[in-house]
Amino acid sequence: MALKDILPSRLGFGAAPLGNMFRDIPEDEARATVEAAWTDGIRYYDNAPFYGAGLAEIRMGDALKDKPRGEYVISTKVGRYILDELEDVSAREQGEKAGVFSHGLPNKVVNDYSHDGTLRSIEQSLKRLKTDHIEIAFVHDLAQDFWGDRWLEKFEEARNGAFKALDRLRDEGVIKAWGLGVNKVEPIELVLELDEPKPDAFLLAGRYTLLDHDKALQRVMPMVAERGLGVVVGGPYSSGALVGGPNFEYAPIKPDMAAKIARIKAIADRHGVSMKAAGLQFSLANPAVAAVIPGASQPSRIAEDSAALKEIVPADFWRELRAEKLVNPAAPLPV
Repeated sequence: MALKDILPSRLGFGAAPLGNMFRDIPEDEARATVEAAWTDGIRYYDNAPFYGAGLAEIRMGDALKDKPRGEYVISTKVGRYILDELEDVSAREQGEKAGVFSHGLPNKVVNDYSHDGTLRSIEQSLKRLKTDHIEIAFVHDLAQDFWGDRWLEKFEEARNGAFKALDRLRDEGVIKAWGLGVNKVEPIELVLELDEPKPDAFLLAGRYTLLDHDKALQRVMPMVAERGLGVVVGGPYSSGALVGGPNFEYAPIKPDMAAKIARIKAIADRHGVSMKAAGLQFSLANPAVAAVIPGASQPSRIAEDSAALKEIVPADFWRELRAEKLVNPAAPLPV
């Protein structure tokens, strides 16, 4: 089934902040944020066991448990399961994401892309999310940013384990779709070149944004579009960098990126365009993109995201970005 036929809308809710990403978020604030998303009409929610060692799934499950299950879509991730045993959070092997969820739960996180590990991951997620099914399963972090030089070894583990398990679950109707949830384009290119299995969708975080899209444009987006598949764009604000945050790619912004953001902001200000509108509408202009899922940890952010999607952005703004070489000349722009 095509991703666009599964997703109820083009704006979804990225739950990573609910796992205490970068800060300790109070329970009532987390609950209110999910409630605000629901009230605003958002019906697609993305999650992962990695987000706070299950905390984001627990919080979302609690917030959505009384909502009509047929009215919303959930995607979550496989590749990890959580133990009751506790561990030293600072000692976790997390590649470039080290410390991002240091405020999450201290439960031991086991990385496992095997067939049985995948089934265990889904079983646990269903319990935390308080549901009997999920629509989409993404194989999480199967890339260089997490595994370094070992990523191809892990990819092989998933190809013989997780991919086959998810293929079977989809064929049996347990899930509607599966794919990869990654922060790098290479794993998507690799899986699309395989004869088997056949993924349906991809969650690409941070790689098709206003600030960083060159590499994805070269091969991934055309390959996905040619096959009639779809991409969910995660991190459309590049870890908050685009909208005034201190981080890009989970780390403090470097001077060259800060300068690029300042140039975009100056053009946006001249045209009366919000940076959120610029970011969301740029990502959605690519025909391969089915949805964007900005993360939110405060109720007010939900309304901002919805407004940004509806904001009228003048064509001259996009023309100026292109003239100033702030977007790739091959990137589709909103019309």
